Amino acid sequence: MSVPEYRQFYIDGAWRTSSSDKMSAILCPVTERVIGSLAMGTHADVDDAVAAARRAFATFSLTPVEERRALLGRILALMEERAEALAIAMTTEMGTAISFARSAQVPFGIAHVRAAMEALSDYAFITHQGSTAIVREPIGVCGLITPWNWPLYQITAKVAPAIAAGCTIVLKPSELSPLSALLFAQIMHDAGTPPGVFNLVNGTGEEVGAAMASHPDIDMISITGSVRAGILVAQAAAVTVKRVVQELGGKSPNILLPDADFARVVPLGVASALRNVGQSCSAPTRMIVPVDRLEEVETLARRHAETMIVGDPMVQDSVLGPVANRAQFDRVQHMIGVGIDEGAKLVCGGPGRPEGLSEGYFTRPTIFSDVTTEMRIAQEEIFGPVLCIIPYATEDDAIAIANDTVYGLGGHVQSADLESARRVARRIRSGQVHINHPAWDAHAAFGGYKQSGNGREYGVFGLEECLETKAILGYGPS
Repeated sequence: MSVPEYRQFYIDGAWRTSSSDKMSAILCPVTERVIGSLAMGTHADVDDAVAAARRAFATFSLTPVEERRALLGRILALMEERAEALAIAMTTEMGTAISFARSAQVPFGIAHVRAAMEALSDYAFITHQGSTAIVREPIGVCGLITPWNWPLYQITAKVAPAIAAGCTIVLKPSELSPLSALLFAQIMHDAGTPPGVFNLVNGTGEEVGAAMASHPDIDMISITGSVRAGILVAQAAAVTVKRVVQELGGKSPNILLPDADFARVVPLGVASALRNVGQSCSAPTRMIVPVDRLEEVETLARRHAETMIVGDPMVQDSVLGPVANRAQFDRVQHMIGVGIDEGAKLVCGGPGRPEGLSEGYFTRPTIFSDVTTEMRIAQEEIFGPVLCIIPYATEDDAIAIANDTVYGLGGHVQSADLESARRVARRIRSGQVHINHPAWDAHAAFGGYKQSGNGREYGVFGLEECLETKAILGYGPS
């Protein structure tokens, strides 16, 4: 039985066939079978896309704000119109539960476009300091490298602010989850994006990503991915001294202060850690709890984990589908074994697939307790449905545990007293901290401390990463 072949890239306003015959299989994480074949781009394809983006930048960078905002509005409207197709594509390509794709993956992706429009509506591209004008101008051609775990969400988090700024784009989505990206490229075309403003080249990080990072005509590179990938991109980009924005790994803490409502926040903490099958770089996978409440937390956490239905992601009742690919499945299984070998207490889950599932990259929701910060499962990003419960004795102890990591992307604090939560939140060394499980905010700056990256995304913060700052002295009064 033949499978679809996706041989074309989107370059200079049109779909064109790859310069290479090299193809890569697209696997269904539910069945482990091939469901498609994707063309792998080359340095020559990147050159073509960058040349198109460079040509388009000359005119697109000068477009009025109102014109760019209108383009974003058309993109947003088409994404809303095609939301179901986007959700199905993501469930097909990386196994996210269809209910989660419909409620989070697609709506949050759309929200980034809306946030860019809102940031653009009142942004001051020119300000004055006496007779000096401070001008914010589009940085140029943006090379954008996005991951497989939130495939649409991460694309719009980068593309929308670049468009808002007046930049042009070369996008390399993950070759492991390309279907939603291809649908998004068609949306960009149908929205009337001028030729060359948006370009998409599929391929590997080793070839296409490296070509983008080192390309002299790309002015800024933005990557969401692993620390290893971020380092390689930064090294390649250093030769041309381009701006590098990195959103990398995480091992986010969730501190439960003694006065928190444990019956409420423990289940929410489990759900937050395991959502998207734990494949979120900011997932709060370290639950840090008072030592004298450890047994209570274990019971509450186990009860909630056991309610999470693992199964066919196309079934509406499924909460967790499979992890996205074989490499990730093997990684998660290995790290569960590491936790057991290290002597952590297995509260629920464990190695192997859930009962009744004999194929697919399905993993049992797994919770470890009595975890110490020296354990690998407390330090390494597992990127699967695995939660570590770590006991603490004092508040200072809890904060020290929270900060005992090379990462610093996200953090959570739970408390009945807002001032206590604020006090602890200010001491957590991470780019975001959530107090008492607030609503997600598409305008909140997102990015990391330490090895979680450099730069910020979302709203005005993402817009400013795509801008250069020019001072014009003697400009005169406004």
